[in-house]
Amino acid sequence: MDKSNNSIRGKIKSVFDKTVFVSLSILISSSLFLSSCAPEQSETFGDKPNIVYILADDLGYGDLSLNGQDEFSTPNIDKLAKEGMVFLNHYSGSTVCAPSRYSLMTGLHTGHAEIRGNQEIQPEGQAPMDPTTKTIPTLLKKAGYVSGMFGKWGLGGPGSASDPMVYFDEFYGYNCQRYAHRYYPAYLWHNDKKVELEGNDWTNTKTFAPDLIQENALAFIEKNNSKKTGKPFFLYYSTPIPHAELIVPQDEILQKFQGKFDEKPYPGGNTEDLSRASYGPNMDIPAYCPQEEPKAAFAAMVTILDNQVGEIIEKLKELGIDNNTIVIFTSDNGAHAEGGIVPEDFDSNGKWRGMKRDLYEGGIHVPMLVRWPGKVEPEVTSEHISAFWDILPTFCDMAQVEAPDNIDGISFLPELLGKEQKKHDHLYWEFNVQGGKQAVRKGNWKAVRLEIFDPSKAKIELYDLEKDPGEKFDVSQENPDIIANMKAIMDKEHVHNPVFPL
Repeated sequence: MDKSNNSIRGKIKSVFDKTVFVSLSILISSSLFLSSCAPEQSETFGDKPNIVYILADDLGYGDLSLNGQDEFSTPNIDKLAKEGMVFLNHYSGSTVCAPSRYSLMTGLHTGHAEIRGNQEIQPEGQAPMDPTTKTIPTLLKKAGYVSGMFGKWGLGGPGSASDPMVYFDEFYGYNCQRYAHRYYPAYLWHNDKKVELEGNDWTNTKTFAPDLIQENALAFIEKNNSKKTGKPFFLYYSTPIPHAELIVPQDEILQKFQGKFDEKPYPGGNTEDLSRASYGPNMDIPAYCPQEEPKAAFAAMVTILDNQVGEIIEKLKELGIDNNTIVIFTSDNGAHAEGGIVPEDFDSNGKWRGMKRDLYEGGIHVPMLVRWPGKVEPEVTSEHISAFWDILPTFCDMAQVEAPDNIDGISFLPELLGKEQKKHDHLYWEFNVQGGKQAVRKGNWKAVRLEIFDPSKAKIELYDLEKDPGEKFDVSQENPDIIANMKAIMDKEHVHNPVFPL
């Protein structure tokens, strides 16, 4: 760790055994069923903190002003960073939504995961998890936590084996990530009930869904005020912002940015028939609406997100539970190029190469900020290399409940508390689209294997992130021994999954 009295923005310098052949059923059996989660719920909860985990959707590393963004600002998120620890080497679970969230919830990387891609089901939802899967909320429940999830789920359709209510005490938001493309949906879900949104009917746009998600999340904090209930809570705040579509209310936030940028009107997208991109009787729900000023809309969306983070912190202070609540802010993957903008418009991924759907740094290297008054010192940066699969064991550590012993994650609670921290030997990712991809980070070395499905094109690239954080110079030819080691790790960490073959 490196402590400084300078501002966070001034301080941060963003850097960064055997092969197993088993069926998916055996993988699930070994990975998800064997662990015990004692102790039983207790009537006293001691100093277990409330946990607030805020997950932005497709927010790039460079979309925060603390990381150099100067076209718009994120003062509340910057303040969150200044009052706590900034992780300089944190990675998402995957480069797209569903597998990244699965990794977060289970502590498993994509080589061992049940969900490794965005597999859609109809009429609404994504492929469900096995209902017995050990997840953060089910484990924390053993420690006496009340759990609430607000925002976008994406890990099982309504009423499926892994509906959010299988795991959480309360849910409000989008069950399906396709429906979360629309910020003015006809309905959201509250627990297992549809909630019709006033003035919204897939044609008219009156009620902005993120406003209702925020209202319900704040109500959850108030209702479960640990000072009054005597029980800690876990809030998983999975906002759809700033994923496309790009649309916000016509208010003073948007007006602040209108006319500020050189804009190219966006005709709509994510559908073969652009006439169905607009709200109306023939609307294609997963499509992205047309937008005359996409850059202004994007800047306004991130501003709304920043305001909401500030409101959550203020609610904790208002209730007097600020000092016993840890708040973590991050993003599910790198910046997107959808809805009318590309990462270059705002330098959304900073120095990193690539974006969402890539396994280069721009697709998986995400910000992580941790605020925990009295526990995590302010204005601290951490070089510790971590990933989404570390969140589950870290939360279990905080909650004093045993984590499964066959996960891929390592608790980083010691790092937060300034103690000696165990390190990963390596981190691993895979993605079975766009030709098939794998990546490994081991120390400062990063290997990326592309075109796996075509042996004539397949190769492993190698980058020294200390000297080349932008992954511009492939040094694989000069380092055959390192390439051999990286290939061995890729082969070892990938366990066959027939639903997401690689």
